[in-house]
Amino acid sequence: MAGRRKKQPEKEANMERWLITYSDLITLLLIFFILMYTMSQVDARKYAAVANSLSVVLTGQAMSVLDTQGPSMIQGISGQQMPEGPGPAPAQQGELDEVKKIIAEFINTKDLEASQAQSQGNTAVTKLSEHIIIYEQERGLVISFKDTLLFASGSDQLTPRAQGIIRDIGKTLVKIPNYIRVEGHTDNLPINTGKFPSNWELSVLRSSNVVHVLNEDAGIPAERLSIIGFGEYRPLVPNEDQISRAMNRRVDIVILKKKYDYFEPSSSTSQP
Repeated sequence: MAGRRKKQPEKEANMERWLITYSDLITLLLIFFILMYTMSQVDARKYAAVANSLSVVLTGQAMSVLDTQGPSMIQGISGQQMPEGPGPAPAQQGELDEVKKIIAEFINTKDLEASQAQSQGNTAVTKLSEHIIIYEQERGLVISFKDTLLFASGSDQLTPRAQGIIRDIGKTLVKIPNYIRVEGHTDNLPINTGKFPSNWELSVLRSSNVVHVLNEDAGIPAERLSIIGFGEYRPLVPNEDQISRAMNRRVDIVILKKKYDYFEPSSSTSQP
């Protein structure tokens, strides 16, 4: 019939469609092996540090990586973890407790000497316990010195008495392997001199002078020491009056827990 459509010829089957599936499979395998290679190059110490940091932020507890081997894709790291809670491992905690005990005994001894001097009429001598506070934080043990014990007002130079006290306390820290951070703090009263354009410079130079005594007189290796100047920006209490400002003017010696070694810049020289 004239109006009848002609039958369209059938298209030949595309025999190369399997190449699309094959190429997708090869691409996925390539991505998989790249990921495997990348994970094999993970620095175990940095991995543990990141895991611990996330755990503290998310749960309030640090995670302890087990020493025993377990199913893990990272060599030397067990796939199992257990919460250890705030604080270092028991052995490290024992070291910090011992340091705290020794310093407390040192302060008590100096307090007795001050009491005897006061009883003999020397009212200029004050007790160390009125100027030093020892307490623990998640990051480690903090030995906090009021600035009146260490410096004259507006000065970064340690008094002779302060040098002796810091030297004696520093000698108790020589044998422990922990990093030690010296942090300077001021109140919010502005300062603007040729030497101290702001409270930042004052806090940094005060910390620096304390570190020099710890290193040169007490014998603490320099690679374990660091300096921070916070100026007026990390107060203990609001700077509302003379009493609160006096509390905020301080120098803190912080003995960091060993688990925070991960976050310290690496040194080419090994610690003793």
